[in-house]
Amino acid sequence: MARRGSWKRRHQRKSLLEKMSPEKIVGWRRSLKNARGSKIENRHTRVIVVLKMSSPSKRREMDVMKLMMSDYTVEMINDGLSEFNVEFHGPKESLYEGGVWKIRVELPDAYPYKSPSVGFVNKIFHPNVDELSGSVCLDVINQSWSPMFDLLNVFEVFLPQLLLYPNASDPLNGDAASLMMKDKKLYDEKVKEYCERYAKKEHISKSKAEEESDEDDISEEECGSSDDDIPGHADP
Repeated sequence: MARRGSWKRRHQRKSLLEKMSPEKIVGWRRSLKNARGSKIENRHTRVIVVLKMSSPSKRREMDVMKLMMSDYTVEMINDGLSEFNVEFHGPKESLYEGGVWKIRVELPDAYPYKSPSVGFVNKIFHPNVDELSGSVCLDVINQSWSPMFDLLNVFEVFLPQLLLYPNASDPLNGDAASLMMKDKKLYDEKVKEYCERYAKKEHISKSKAEEESDEDDISEEECGSSDDDIPGHADP
């Protein structure tokens, strides 16, 4: 198992470096080389960083790489480092234990001075998660975002705490909050039902396939459109 996890992390780091431009990689490695406590092994595209860097762009790169070097499965969405998916497991001793979710992360240009946007791709029943969009407000766990926090904090502290201690007084899902306060037993059953129906490994794979299918549908619609169907042109 250790070898498989190690291979996965190496593959993710290599994929990340392949998405970056050569100029960016050279500049990044030069900055890392000058940082105390950093080590570069070009042969295996391994980057181990101890010292945090102050530049927002460098900090973004370091935090994403740090997440990849942990036991999280990270799926990059585009050529940049601003949008990606992370596999997240429900915390132990919670109603969500055994559930698996794909978390969409979007990093703003001002990251880490501005908090990342975090959302559940597959469904979850929780007072502080919007059921339709899956969006999460980090402040609902009584933590104000700070540049001192990083992406590992989001997945090892913020999200686990959110699922362990839902806050019905500040809801994004009014139905879940109302049910939690009025009938806790029924609420618990609903949470577990959602975990069984939407939060298993196969559901993550399914959501990925659906995303690819949606992209194909959009491409087909664009190819099949004609001049007569151009938006903004009134019919004669």
